[in-house]
Amino acid sequence: MSHVKSDSSGSAGTLNHSANGDNVDANLESSAKSATTSEATSQEVDRAAYAKPRWWENKSLEEKPIDGAYGWAVVASGCFMLMFSMGCVNSYGSYQTYYHLNQFPNESVSTLSWVGTLQFGGMCIFGIPAGILVERFDTRLVTFVGGLIMGISLIIASFCDGAVWKLILTQGIVFSLGASFVFIPSTSIPSQWFVKYRALAIGIVVAGSGIGGLWLTPATNSMINSLGTGWALRITGIIVFAVNSVASLFMRNRLSVQSRDKIIDFSIFRDIRFDFIFMGAICATSGYFTPLFDLPTFASQVMGKSDSFSNNLLTIINAASTVGRIATGQLAPFLGTINTLTLCTLVASLSILIFWLPFHATGTVIACSIVYGIFCGGFISLLPVVMANLWGVQRISTIIGLLYVANFVGTIVGAPASGAILDNIGHDKNFKNTVAFSGVFMFCGFIFFVFLRLATRRKISEKI
Repeated sequence: MSHVKSDSSGSAGTLNHSANGDNVDANLESSAKSATTSEATSQEVDRAAYAKPRWWENKSLEEKPIDGAYGWAVVASGCFMLMFSMGCVNSYGSYQTYYHLNQFPNESVSTLSWVGTLQFGGMCIFGIPAGILVERFDTRLVTFVGGLIMGISLIIASFCDGAVWKLILTQGIVFSLGASFVFIPSTSIPSQWFVKYRALAIGIVVAGSGIGGLWLTPATNSMINSLGTGWALRITGIIVFAVNSVASLFMRNRLSVQSRDKIIDFSIFRDIRFDFIFMGAICATSGYFTPLFDLPTFASQVMGKSDSFSNNLLTIINAASTVGRIATGQLAPFLGTINTLTLCTLVASLSILIFWLPFHATGTVIACSIVYGIFCGGFISLLPVVMANLWGVQRISTIIGLLYVANFVGTIVGAPASGAILDNIGHDKNFKNTVAFSGVFMFCGFIFFVFLRLATRRKISEKI
């Protein structure tokens, strides 16, 4: 019996040892598989990190120096793009006058003005998808497509002489879609290339819109008078596409942006600083267009000035705005970008309330045109710089796209409201309420930018 028990114990021990050995082998095999899988995953991650971008994706140019020569090529590219995209928006008044007097004499001016309103307003609201595309695709491709859309929209509009709604659709909405693909990269990408000269770079880019307004408006008038609106639109469309195609070759991201789950990240609205700048942009934009649209009319109808004098006021504003956008870029490094933005909005509002509202004199109207032009230009050029300084340049395109929704709201609210006040309260002759509306809204923008300044840094003497 003892032998049997001993054998049984031996057999059991042998079986247990064998089982333990099998478990160890299984564990070793599992560990080896895990290690192999982990190594393979690591290799896949490394390959993904260093994979060559496909032709439609952004290519990083981080080896290029900050504040270097290629950055100025990007600035020149953006300047030319805005010269023709915003230049077309600024010169629409030439088309509107011809439409009202010749092609659509039975249509009201307010109906025809929707083409120009939607050119700028649509460009702002389409800024969100434009910002997303800039993050996910090669910026050169996005801006090229934008120029193509703008050119095609103007050429198609040249054949739409039978109904205003066709012009609203083509020259207004479709054009604004293409313009947004150009405007958002042009105002956001240069910030990636500069630190020391960032404000100056953005100022030069945005000055392109003022330069475009200076020469494209008389050029458009000349083409319309000689060839009619049809050929004026076709020639402009061809030139816009050609110039934009060349300029788009240089509009490149310096930083590549990693993809993310959220297409649009609205979490930035939880930052009170963004809320202040968003509300400030709505208010300031609501009052921004009144001097541009109504100051020439005020000079001719109330002051009895000639048409040439009235048109020259708009030229003065555009010229002063061009100077202001570059000059404030030079001033911002010394005062701080937020401080300079706040100052520009304050002086722009006061120029309306002090020079225009109480006076009907030639000198004060010219003074208002110069002072307002200089400082409203600073407001336009410094917004993208402030955004880059506060939230970085990695996702600057989508952040600016969200901000320009505020400009869309301000445009849609401000321009029609200003016109309605002039029509219903001023009866097309008394501009005081319209002027007060513009100046007060600009001043409200200043108040919100003061809140932004305090939310960023409480110490007033500090440069920020």
